[in-house]
Amino acid sequence: MRGLETLGRVRLSRHFFLRDFLYSEIANIHGLQNIPDDPDLAIETGRAFCRALMDPLEETFGRIAVRSGYRSAALNRFGNENRLNCAANDNPLECHIWDRGRGAARVAGASVVIPWFADRYKQGRDWRDLAWWLHDHLDYSEIGFFPRLCAFNLVWRPEPLRRIDSYIAPRGTLLAAGATPGESWQARQARYADFPPFRGIAYPESRGPGP
Repeated sequence: MRGLETLGRVRLSRHFFLRDFLYSEIANIHGLQNIPDDPDLAIETGRAFCRALMDPLEETFGRIAVRSGYRSAALNRFGNENRLNCAANDNPLECHIWDRGRGAARVAGASVVIPWFADRYKQGRDWRDLAWWLHDHLDYSEIGFFPRLCAFNLVWRPEPLRRIDSYIAPRGTLLAAGATPGESWQARQARYADFPPFRGIAYPESRGPGP
């Protein structure tokens, strides 16, 4: 228990700790553990993910809600075998097992909700407004949108695929890996002209050692 508490206190970035990503409803309901097999690799990959993607979101939109973060290989396998919306461990697009690959094969991802946008989405805002903002501002690898709360999987890789898919209408692939956006930069920018300034939140200066 103490080891898990210590692991949860590991700071990944300015705004996030590993504990923010360890909670799993699947593990909680079924009495399973969600502990990294390789803590050092999970931390290394999680730090890259948070610094590149999560911190910029937090500093633009305020608090980001993590719906599903890290999953151990065993937990993810259980979720897949029991049809609990988990991709197979060997699926090339599986992103929740942060400690399964090294070098260019590293991957980290999470399912997140931006409350600021979820409110607007509920009122009819087009999910593609957010999708193109993410594309134009973040060095993501894959993004996949879901209808509830406009939650989305956000994925980091050392060599990004730059792919966007959605289960929200119009369903399918908005941007294939390596493809050119189907909308001009000016058209995309017009979609999110009313979004908050990128990393525009003025947080108090941090004087700690950081991660």
